[in-house]
Amino acid sequence: MDFRQLGLDPRVLRAVDDAGYKEPTPIQAAAIPVILSGKDLIGIAQTGTGKTAAFTLPLLTRLTTGHSSPGHIRALILAPTRELVVQIHENVRAYAQYLSLSVATVFGGVGEKPQIEALRRGADIIIATPGRLLDLMGRRYGNFSGIQHLVLDEADRMLDMGFLPAIRDVVRQLPKRRQTLLFSATLSREIESVTREFLQTPQSVEIGRRSNPAETVAQSVYEVPRHLKPAMLQHLLRDPALEMVLVFTQMKHGADRIARRLEQNGIRTATLHSNRSQNQRLRALSEFKAGVVRVLVATDIAARGIDVDGISHVVNFDFPPAPEDYVHRIGRTGRANAVGDAISLVSPDESNDLRALERFIHRTLPRKQLEGFDYSAAAPAFAADSGRRPSGGHPGSRGRSPGNSSQGRPSRAPQGRGPGGPGPADRGPRPQGGGGGGTGGTGGGSSRGGTFRPRRFR
Repeated sequence: MDFRQLGLDPRVLRAVDDAGYKEPTPIQAAAIPVILSGKDLIGIAQTGTGKTAAFTLPLLTRLTTGHSSPGHIRALILAPTRELVVQIHENVRAYAQYLSLSVATVFGGVGEKPQIEALRRGADIIIATPGRLLDLMGRRYGNFSGIQHLVLDEADRMLDMGFLPAIRDVVRQLPKRRQTLLFSATLSREIESVTREFLQTPQSVEIGRRSNPAETVAQSVYEVPRHLKPAMLQHLLRDPALEMVLVFTQMKHGADRIARRLEQNGIRTATLHSNRSQNQRLRALSEFKAGVVRVLVATDIAARGIDVDGISHVVNFDFPPAPEDYVHRIGRTGRANAVGDAISLVSPDESNDLRALERFIHRTLPRKQLEGFDYSAAAPAFAADSGRRPSGGHPGSRGRSPGNSSQGRPSRAPQGRGPGGPGPADRGPRPQGGGGGGTGGTGGGSSRGGTFRPRRFR
């Protein structure tokens, strides 16, 4: 099938051609005609199969008829993280380059004044995170009475992150007569039933098995003691085939520690997590895309916003406890039918999570041994901890239960799903000691006066 058979506007087709795309992916071929017909849609497909274009191309085509009135907004796209908002914005701008449509973004971590001005002016499309948008809507910025289209992208992640109350509050302020599109790589039947309150007799499009990883990604597991994970990662990176590597950790300070170690060993590395400022996060992504840094170490909160061509390998330094997070992580490679590799370093305490994933995807992942690696090395006096959260607690929670944060954030999703409440994804970073402008993290304590100082992670 050719894009020209789908009924898209000729100017949108010209932009698609400029981008080098010739044939639609399965999710695009199935979803675009439904969206052009005006029906509500639930779209489920593997990560990296072109879901963003699946709703962007027909949305732009529908918006070519008519124009937004001054101060009004015609389409609203909600996404869970600021990185994903930025990525969607880049895609929309590319596909709308031959159209006279206005597009603006609303997300936390940056100054709100330009966003307020954009809402006052009105726009054909607003792309936003729920938290910042709800905050500005609550202060009467923006006229949403003319919304014709609502898109919920990465819907499962938004709900898992505790955004459901915010989404409900946003939707209450939108016209009931609108087209609503819901897209995700993973969508449990429980979440699907909840989201039906936002859609009117939706049509479902599901490509491949529910929550199935992309077939173009070769997956493998290296079983290794936790204290040897840093050494194994460094050993793996001796292979020049690992040329553009995305490493996932569970915790922010774990990402910083890994980045420092790799940098100390001559491997250009950047970090991406919620303690980084928006400018730092955008710079890290830009340098990774440009090949300035070889390795990007990220937490799950950033995973949904990483849409970078050419990632050769994804490494799960910490194995994710939620199978859906595994699917999204490894979907950063092997995108758009390209070939990629996903390597998981699994310690004994993560074996239950690995088995849960294998039941989820209905397959056993191949186990491998790393040639030339010393599996018998003893643990150092203070083993390098990646910062993986032990079960049953939060770092620094001091005995509080997960839902009782003094910050007023929503409770964590069950079984550790999602990286917490909407706060880190939607607000600016909270000050952290030692974060600075480099790779961040915490330093050791003073050794003066006989104070004990733990050995640095090297």
